[in-house]
Amino acid sequence: MRTIKRSGEHELEIKKSRFLCALARVEHEDEAREFIRSRRRAHVNAGHHCSAYVLDDAQRSSDDGEPAGTAGVPMLEVLRRRELTGVVAVVSRYYGGVKLGAGGLIRAYGGVVAEAVDLLGVVERRPVLLVSTVVDYLRAGKLDNELRNSRFRLAGAEYGAEVRFRISVEENALAEFGEWLAGLTAGQAEYTVDGSGYVEVDLTNG
Repeated sequence: MRTIKRSGEHELEIKKSRFLCALARVEHEDEAREFIRSRRRAHVNAGHHCSAYVLDDAQRSSDDGEPAGTAGVPMLEVLRRRELTGVVAVVSRYYGGVKLGAGGLIRAYGGVVAEAVDLLGVVERRPVLLVSTVVDYLRAGKLDNELRNSRFRLAGAEYGAEVRFRISVEENALAEFGEWLAGLTAGQAEYTVDGSGYVEVDLTNG
């Protein structure tokens, strides 16, 4: 799944109207609703607080008093087109005295969300298996160095009588990891699967 790299804000001004977009990562609808409420509290003088969010099990949008379909829907469409989930967007509008028309509003609300996503970046959350392997100190340095230059992600290391490495391995690469580890340690090291989780891969630069 894809989501924004970090939470943040971006502002766009069109014909003296200010469109202040805030994006946040959320896991549940309650979090999304609370974020929307927090933006209302933070910008009490704004005329509208339009919103959209996408979760695994829900998609919602609100025009908050703007003409129907001119704010929340284009905001939601940006999140959908970018294939994002776990994200809430709120655009607080300060009216500048010049009417933008339906088309202008659609471009403004969709545009500020798109620019905010570009600014904050996108990551892909990929499922991984959490594995561990134990080696002696003679092999630890080489294994540490090779891990940092491999497709496998070093999650941590514990130093005792021996060294235990914790490694994130994509689910479809477990067999490849086993072969890689055996080749690197002349078959002396084995691994165990301790659990599962996710890693985030930055897609900002393609």
